Amino acid sequence: MSAAVPERALRELGRTEGGAEALGLLVRDQHTRRLVLLRALLDAAAEAPASLCPPAALARLRDDWALLEAAERTDRTAVRTVLLYPLAGPWAQRCLHGLIAAGLARTPELAADLAHFSALAAAAAVRAQLPFRARLTAHGGVLVLPTLGALSTGRDEPVPVEVALDNGLLTLRQGGAAPVTVRTDTHAADGGTGSGDPRWLPVLALPPVRPGAAPVPLDDIDPYRTADTGVTRSGLSAVTRLDARHRTAWARSWAEVEPLLRIGGAHRAEETATLLHCLVPLAPPPGSTPAGDGSAQCSGTRREAFGAVLTSRPATPAFFASTLVHELQHTKLAALAALAPLHHEDGAPRHFAPWRSDPRPFDGLLQGAYSHIALADYWQRLALGADRLAVRDQAWAEHARTSEQVGAVLPVLAGSGALTREGRVLVNEMISMYHRLADSPPPPGHRARAASYVRTARMIWRQRNAR
Repeated sequence: MSAAVPERALRELGRTEGGAEALGLLVRDQHTRRLVLLRALLDAAAEAPASLCPPAALARLRDDWALLEAAERTDRTAVRTVLLYPLAGPWAQRCLHGLIAAGLARTPELAADLAHFSALAAAAAVRAQLPFRARLTAHGGVLVLPTLGALSTGRDEPVPVEVALDNGLLTLRQGGAAPVTVRTDTHAADGGTGSGDPRWLPVLALPPVRPGAAPVPLDDIDPYRTADTGVTRSGLSAVTRLDARHRTAWARSWAEVEPLLRIGGAHRAEETATLLHCLVPLAPPPGSTPAGDGSAQCSGTRREAFGAVLTSRPATPAFFASTLVHELQHTKLAALAALAPLHHEDGAPRHFAPWRSDPRPFDGLLQGAYSHIALADYWQRLALGADRLAVRDQAWAEHARTSEQVGAVLPVLAGSGALTREGRVLVNEMISMYHRLADSPPPPGHRARAASYVRTARMIWRQRNAR
């Protein structure tokens, strides 16, 4: 067994659970990787040719780093909130790639990406309540201070903005416009940034999942929330800005999620409180109503954005909770695989997965089975614990479908000769969990329909993929 992952923690994770020790192990490793990535970014900038990172840009990066260090001496936790924010990961990866793989040509995108470090440093200083003054640049009509909010400039071209924090009051001055002042009580339940000026766009903070946990930002502002993902290529997009009605709808649905997570297993609420640090709202997918109130939904995670879940608004709180269960399993398994490789299979897409129409690589099959067996567990617990008949019936239907889907692929996972020792323990625990779920079977009608669904999916897949 890998020394990095104790066997007890690995078995817990194999059951799609994970106590404080197991989840803490994943979180600490991911946070360490983020800090190493940031250090690598600064080193790459220092070593880059002047054509990529001119002396003025490098000097600014060093000044920003010095502001971060000063802020950390004031309030380490506040600074880590910014540097470890999920959406800082895609930004850092993109910057590093631009510095080491872009040749010798400095692009406007790389210049804007490097300049974003100033916004991160400023946000960290605000959170630490360290007085400072800085000159930042707004791009695309907004100056974003990650985790806090954004100033709307009303101009698409780059705009310089003077930013200052003094006595807890943030002031933003754009040339030719009246200054915008923002309160910065970042310990407040609502996220702590507010202003009477409509040009300030705060990040909405959803209440903590449990007492003592942090509020969950519903971030429709950060410029890197869907950058370099397949979201736009799939015909979907990040919501540009949630209006008041949609914010209210998100908050109302969120308020009902925690009780449902607890019915679906107390560990579901705990893993959400531990792992979820950002929700990114996506536009309703094709098939939704114009208002986005239909049952169609899309969601996903990003390995470089540990702690973020991207999702359109689920139709009901029960599906909101199931989306978190589903996506946080991907978060857990990706973090576990970074600590201890789970298999040595190649990446060829060849496997049938009942939840997809295209062939999947082995790793994708493992990821999908892991998230779906957690869903089968959640829906079964909800079916057994819900008071309302309609909720129980829907939960049994979802449980039957996801359980049948997992049963169709577990033999492939178990039969792989390329599983590592850690991977074998994980898959064996999944198999044991699958058999335990069978101790409380769904009503026969749901089981029959689920079996028919998977048979039909397999037949269509074979026809489409000629296998």
